[in-house]
Amino acid sequence: MTAVAGPAGPVLVVGSGLLGTSIGLALRRHDVTVWLADVASEHVRTASGLGAGVPVPADASPALVVVAVPPDLLGPEVARALEEHPEAVVTDVGSVKTAPLAELREKRVAGLARYVGSHPMAGSERSGPLAGSASLFDGRPWAIAPHPGADPAAVAAVTALAELCGATPVRMTPEEHDLAVARTSHLPHLMSVLAAGRLAGAPAEHLALSGQGVRDVTRIAAGDPGLWQQIVSGNAAAVLRLLGEVRGDLDALISAIERDERDGVVDLLDRGVRGTLAIPGKHGGPPRPTESVFVAVPDHPGELARLFADAGEIGVNIEDVHIDHDPGRPVGLVELVVEESRAELLADSLESRNWVTHR
Repeated sequence: MTAVAGPAGPVLVVGSGLLGTSIGLALRRHDVTVWLADVASEHVRTASGLGAGVPVPADASPALVVVAVPPDLLGPEVARALEEHPEAVVTDVGSVKTAPLAELREKRVAGLARYVGSHPMAGSERSGPLAGSASLFDGRPWAIAPHPGADPAAVAAVTALAELCGATPVRMTPEEHDLAVARTSHLPHLMSVLAAGRLAGAPAEHLALSGQGVRDVTRIAAGDPGLWQQIVSGNAAAVLRLLGEVRGDLDALISAIERDERDGVVDLLDRGVRGTLAIPGKHGGPPRPTESVFVAVPDHPGELARLFADAGEIGVNIEDVHIDHDPGRPVGLVELVVEESRAELLADSLESRNWVTHR
């Protein structure tokens, strides 16, 4: 593996939440000096205790500043970093790129050539420094979105940051980025929220029928509402464009169901299938056909570890895992997603080890 050059000096991470702490932890794997700053001093103490870096010294002179704050604060914090550290390259890791850039231009902030927006496509429903992980970005795409006036050396420094954190840099304009994340992140989150909202206040006997499907669809709806309000507001134009398209599809679906136009329903369902197949596979490559092997796992300590150990000994790589608990029995149903060509081998081999399976 080709070694990635580190920054020319210390890295200052402004914001010690999930992303800021994870960036610090990832950089410390390469012995990069990391300074931490946050308006909440307890976040800095926690992140420092986890090994993400140390509190920023009073005379700090970083080579790179990473702004990892909520969307509404991105513009002011990037401006502050450019002003207070005139020799440093500055990036942010916010989920919207055009709004903070427009704010910086409107205020005629000096040193804008040293600013390059970026955005790691990784996160969690959890927040705060305790949710941080050094491996959060491993193998994940990290958008690098320089504006036309950005210094090429600054672009290279931010690209190197993404690589040091284990991510795969993806170059695009700020405008392309905002439409892309509206399509692949913001819209899916809002669709999940709308589906989850139908469960709030539902009768208990309805919720008793909840299976893995509803859990999959609603999982990301558990994200911080305050943060997501800022994200959606900051990317309103792109989000509204896609919501309008969804509204058209929803009207078409309602009409097709009301009129029992089955071909119309099938067309929309087929488009959904094509959409799932369009999502890149592992490591950004084309998606490979997969199949699920379902395994009944007793709800006892160590059983899940035994299942994974057996799958490892069989030599079948597990692409994904889902766990569904049966409310009526002391057993869980574990879905092991594997390459289609390996599913039969895995199922037969697990059966020979006294696991109960089906495909």
